[in-house]
Amino acid sequence: MQPQPFRVGIAGLGTVGAAVLDILARRDNQLADRAGRAIRVTGISARDRSRDRGHDLGRYRWYDDALALAASGEVDCVVELIGGEGGTAKAVVETALAQGKHVVTANKALLARHGVDLARRAEAAALGLAFEASAAGGIPVVKTLREGLSGNTVSRLYGILNGTCNYILSRMESEGCSFADCLGAAQRLGYAEADPTFDIEGYDTAHKLAVLTALAFGVEIDSDAIYVEGISKITPLDLTMAAELGFRIKLLGVAERVGPDGGIEQRVHPTMVPRSSAIAQVMGVTNAVTIDADAVGELTLIGPGAGGRATASAVVADIADLAAGIVSPPFGRPVARLERADRAPMQRHEGGYYIRLTVHDRPGVAAGVATRMAGANISLESIIQKRPAGADRDKHGRSGEPVPLVLITYAATEAAIREALDAIAGDGLVSEPPQVIRIERD
Repeated sequence: MQPQPFRVGIAGLGTVGAAVLDILARRDNQLADRAGRAIRVTGISARDRSRDRGHDLGRYRWYDDALALAASGEVDCVVELIGGEGGTAKAVVETALAQGKHVVTANKALLARHGVDLARRAEAAALGLAFEASAAGGIPVVKTLREGLSGNTVSRLYGILNGTCNYILSRMESEGCSFADCLGAAQRLGYAEADPTFDIEGYDTAHKLAVLTALAFGVEIDSDAIYVEGISKITPLDLTMAAELGFRIKLLGVAERVGPDGGIEQRVHPTMVPRSSAIAQVMGVTNAVTIDADAVGELTLIGPGAGGRATASAVVADIADLAAGIVSPPFGRPVARLERADRAPMQRHEGGYYIRLTVHDRPGVAAGVATRMAGANISLESIIQKRPAGADRDKHGRSGEPVPLVLITYAATEAAIREALDAIAGDGLVSEPPQVIRIERD
């Protein structure tokens, strides 16, 4: 006898949901061979039934209420593609699990806030909660961390997890245009939303990092522990200086064990990475994740991090696993065995820094800055003053006008950097807030 088809209900038919329908239709036979049974979409739900999604929706049972789909006896697996950390999306997942149905989701915000509780519910019911599509789109980083690297101890994970930000920074570097101009281009091309705050201020990256940290280190999700800083203050001058110094600027999500107590530092911020590194070569909307582990050393995964087809690819892979009966603990180990990690405060972060100060071009300013840095026990690797061409200067070559003064430090703590910058501001040596970009070396 042929096994019964695996019945799938899809809640949310945006770009990703429509692409899931497309892949399931095109790869019907191959997926059936892989799963050992046919996969059939038996129900769909979305806010707008009349919207053209490129499919004959009359083939599927329509549910006006996504909760009714989640509770339907005609569905074995609910695919949640609604989005949002609570509300309908959360209710759909909870209802599906309560009704004995597997869940596949791409919802990083939901997982970052409620992932541990949802995983506990899934485990108690011996159901799958699969979320490969929640981080880095089509890159199989969830399976890599949960299964492929189970024989490793991970010490650090970092990556480019937002294609919108990477596109903007790549275009700013290649064309020398402003952040605002590149953001506008990203919006026209559909890479950025009309309200891009979630992407450009780092919150999307932070949600993805929260999920990957739990998988990498076997800890409970702690999204509130993540330091978050976006890219809206990056200027073409910073990108030019980075190139001169042998770096590129990327928005990175970083998680690593630090210090003798083994606390976990989680941070999202613009970062200078060596131009020779693998992650520095990742341009445009592409994503990348680098994992440092004891057995494999450094492993970098690069691929499409956004877009309907890439994300749908990850969703379908999860559906196929569940159809084949592959049900793993969502975070690689039972929830009861997830540790509650100590937080490593950002003030204790230690590393190199790029600091751009806007100072008046007059005698003693650079010396005053260097003195304050020394007073905070910060050693300077280099100090560069950029005087604009064509400005009137005195006999010593100084214009008296505001000019950028760029510092590169050796390893220093965040607390020491902030202490020195506060002192420099108190001395009246700067005319605007400083630009501070952390350096992530190999």
